Amino acid sequence: MTATTPASDTPKGDERQGSITLYHYLRAMLRDPVVMFSVLFLLALLICAVFAPWIAPHDPMQQNILGGQRQPPWSEVSVRGEVKFFILGTDELGRDVFSRLIFGARVSVAVALVGVLVSGALGVTLGLLAGFHGGRVDDLVMRAVDGFMAIPSLLIALFVLFIFGGGLVNLVLVFALVRWMVYARMTRGLVMNLRESPMIESARAVGCTNSRIIFRHILPNIASPLLVLFTLELALLILAEAALSFLGFGIQPPDASWGRMISVGRGYIREAWWLVTLPGLAIFLTTLSLNLLANWLRTVTDPVQRWRWLT
Repeated sequence: MTATTPASDTPKGDERQGSITLYHYLRAMLRDPVVMFSVLFLLALLICAVFAPWIAPHDPMQQNILGGQRQPPWSEVSVRGEVKFFILGTDELGRDVFSRLIFGARVSVAVALVGVLVSGALGVTLGLLAGFHGGRVDDLVMRAVDGFMAIPSLLIALFVLFIFGGGLVNLVLVFALVRWMVYARMTRGLVMNLRESPMIESARAVGCTNSRIIFRHILPNIASPLLVLFTLELALLILAEAALSFLGFGIQPPDASWGRMISVGRGYIREAWWLVTLPGLAIFLTTLSLNLLANWLRTVTDPVQRWRWLT
């Protein structure tokens, strides 16, 4: 009698050969409740960020200092003779906490997403050039990477923002300045592994130009680890924006920011716990969801192990 391998441990032929479609990823995501929760939360956060003016129940800038400050969640407050309901309470100036959290999500998503795109585009481009050409180009790029990584990124960010001031644009430029090295170093290592592979040698033999080899053969083959890195960097930049805004170097008042809300609310933590807890919970859930999604992407994009999750 011959032993049989369980179906769950045996990869299907088409999936071992790489014929994986979007349907397989969606099916694997639906079978993992933790990842599904993370994706749904991130989608809800993105929707709130894009449609904040239509989703927010109140004006996040409207103050009510005549008896409406620091009202707890699920409170009804009289605002200019009209009774309004505040689902998450009000802050130290009587502004709606829920509306400010929604507009704070817009700030966090915009800063992190644009920062990742700018720093990723710069770092991946330099990493492709350094890994593919080698020689002096590689030495120049990697010495620049070593020089920037030798200086603490928080110190660079504080120094630049202290000189030029806070704000959305300056935050994006700072994050591009202090995070491009991560993409450049990873891209260079991935390209050097593929540079001498038979696939690239065949492309050279048929007369492909360097730009075609880089963008049509190398870049698609290193997209999976870069996608995981982009997801992790999103979580990191959200934390960095919150930290800089907490210190007063990021988003400036009266604009809403999760880090700024925590910074102001810490002075009232004894009598108004929600001013610190709710924005802190938003930061925690966002970064946790991004890290869980990145871990899942790393697993399902691994060509050796992904069949275990996608079958």
